[in-house]
Amino acid sequence: MMQSYRLYDTICAIATAKGVGALSVLRLSGELSKHIISQIFSKSIDPEMGHRAYFGRISDRNEVVDEVVLTFFRNPASFTGEDLFEISCHASPYIQQRILDLLIKHGARPAEAGEFSMRAYLNGKLDLSQAEAITDLIASESAMAHRMAMNQMRGGFSTVIKDLREQLIHFASMIELELDFGEEDVEFADRTELLNLVQKMIQDISHLRDSYALGNVIKNGVPVVILGAPNLGKSTLLNALLEEEKAIVSNIPGTTRDIIEDTIHIEGVEFRFVDTAGIRETENEIENIGIQRALNRSKEASIIIYLVDYEGYKSLNENVGFLELADSLEAHQTLITVLNKIDLVTKIDEAVSKEVIEISAKHHIGLEVLKSKLVELIKTRAPSDQVIINNIRHKHALDKTLESLSRVTEGLKNGIPSDLVAMDIRQATLHLASIIGEVQTDDLLESIFTRFCIGK
Repeated sequence: MMQSYRLYDTICAIATAKGVGALSVLRLSGELSKHIISQIFSKSIDPEMGHRAYFGRISDRNEVVDEVVLTFFRNPASFTGEDLFEISCHASPYIQQRILDLLIKHGARPAEAGEFSMRAYLNGKLDLSQAEAITDLIASESAMAHRMAMNQMRGGFSTVIKDLREQLIHFASMIELELDFGEEDVEFADRTELLNLVQKMIQDISHLRDSYALGNVIKNGVPVVILGAPNLGKSTLLNALLEEEKAIVSNIPGTTRDIIEDTIHIEGVEFRFVDTAGIRETENEIENIGIQRALNRSKEASIIIYLVDYEGYKSLNENVGFLELADSLEAHQTLITVLNKIDLVTKIDEAVSKEVIEISAKHHIGLEVLKSKLVELIKTRAPSDQVIINNIRHKHALDKTLESLSRVTEGLKNGIPSDLVAMDIRQATLHLASIIGEVQTDDLLESIFTRFCIGK
């Protein structure tokens, strides 16, 4: 991959989405960038003064292509660590292509996907996990997804990984030093202290690894499945939350037979609401397929809204389906009981009011309480200072780290020779290092950076 990216070339690309608009930005990075700009820009650039913007004209010989704002970032204080120019022009597709053609004509080449970020990584401006966070930041569609990506891009996750790795390297070096003095029976690393450290690290890394379940749903939208018997207002609730007629509402039981879903943002959190077929015994083959799909989707949900009416709530403790659902919840899942159609009930027992969220989906009563509860469930799981992972590659690396540390624990408890313990510690450090890119392969880098958009 290093060869295919030709790292000593000067590269250029359109960094904004193509199409007609007010402005577009083109990027130029590399050793020849100042020379190329001098051939097409109407003003002289001070090569010693970076972080300056210039207003002038881009010309092709005597023809003015556009009036632009040119920003110069002098190396090494730029995104790529090289001399970098950003050209802000009018977003006519014709203008963008003309300027790109001029850059190429005077010595640049079109950048590959992710090549600007690749150079930032290789020039030490970002580590690998920070580079990956750029894609998440661009794709973030909610405040929490944005916050999570920003935390990772600014090095929050990297700092945790580096600290863990340094502790392991220290103890590995102490054990390996003992091997050099094997005949003198010298012990540089206290085994009890090392065992305590490793067990604490296993707890910390397990907690970090387990945060993937939450990080992934924040990144892709929190899946919320609405379950319940037919004719309890599941489709009405979905329509009320989305504020549009997404699902068909009917008094006929079994109207909803397939999965209907859509997303909304509530207080900076993206939720993916899923309306499902009513759960009941039926001989209708198609409806049974819908019911099975509903149960399958509930297994994937982070939050399950179980909808009942007043009569259904009073017999909830005898509802076998509800009890089985409650018993089968995974650690990352939450079940909320919601009492619908309160507009049809003259008086509700006070004991009921304390245990359920009361709503009337039809009349939009209690929906704000339900929304607040949903947001509360997610935000209490993700405090603002908590490092959360959302990248499957990072999760796999942490899984491998835990496997190595488990072998270290067994070795220390069972008196395994120091050289074997040191090997497992070193293996754990390598898995941690792979997250931030201190250990990498060309295949890994290609897999990561080719998923970036061109111009980033």
